[in-house]
Amino acid sequence: MSEIMRADNVSMIFGGLTAVDNISLTMEDNEILSLIGPNGAGKTTFFNMLTGVYQPTFGTITFYGENITKLKPYERVAKGISRTFQNIRLFSSMTTLENLLVAHPKCNSENIGRVLLGGKKLKKARQEIVEECEEILEIVGLKDKEDELATNLSYGKQRLLEIGRALATNPKLVLLDEPGAGMNSMEKEELSTLIRYITQKMDKKVLLIEHDMRFVMGISDRILVLDHGELIANGKPEEIQQNQMVIEAYLGKGMTDEE
Repeated sequence: MSEIMRADNVSMIFGGLTAVDNISLTMEDNEILSLIGPNGAGKTTFFNMLTGVYQPTFGTITFYGENITKLKPYERVAKGISRTFQNIRLFSSMTTLENLLVAHPKCNSENIGRVLLGGKKLKKARQEIVEECEEILEIVGLKDKEDELATNLSYGKQRLLEIGRALATNPKLVLLDEPGAGMNSMEKEELSTLIRYITQKMDKKVLLIEHDMRFVMGISDRILVLDHGELIANGKPEEIQQNQMVIEAYLGKGMTDEE
């Protein structure tokens, strides 16, 4: 398998607090990689470094062999990295379709001269963008909601809309920060199907954070475990389930020692 992303000895220090401590990892092609750990383990901080929200205090990040450590978030999007957020960040006053249109790269490439000249060519180009976004809405199950305001969608559907908006940027890699949060079991089953479709049919790579262990174990090819900013385990789901350090991180060492 070929390497998609690599982090080498990455650390993030805020004042005197080390949120992420000397983490190294690789993401390979054709795998769904999950990042798990207790609350405060450093998962979202690590995501923020991968996507350019933070620049690491130490270490380097490469994407398809290119050093992207100092690139800004929008520059990483242009390289093919997109994400969703732990706390939903939709444009609530825009419709479902408009939320995708605003993320589509071709919508941001029009200049004033082209707009003023207008004509059939511009109209056709815009229609093609709309059709591409409608196709994505079909994939995430929101085609019938395209004219509805994002704020009027249920919480679970807003999560799906965030994934759709990420896909509208035409990414190579999608980072999903707790995509199943607030979803019921049926919605999570649909989410699992969607993630597999994204990877298998759309050929996108997926790295996700998720707290639902059943969901993680069922969807992941490989799992990384963080605790107190350190990487404590890296392996297949069945290996992680049996890892004593992981069990202690979630339950506490004292509890695991009890009969």
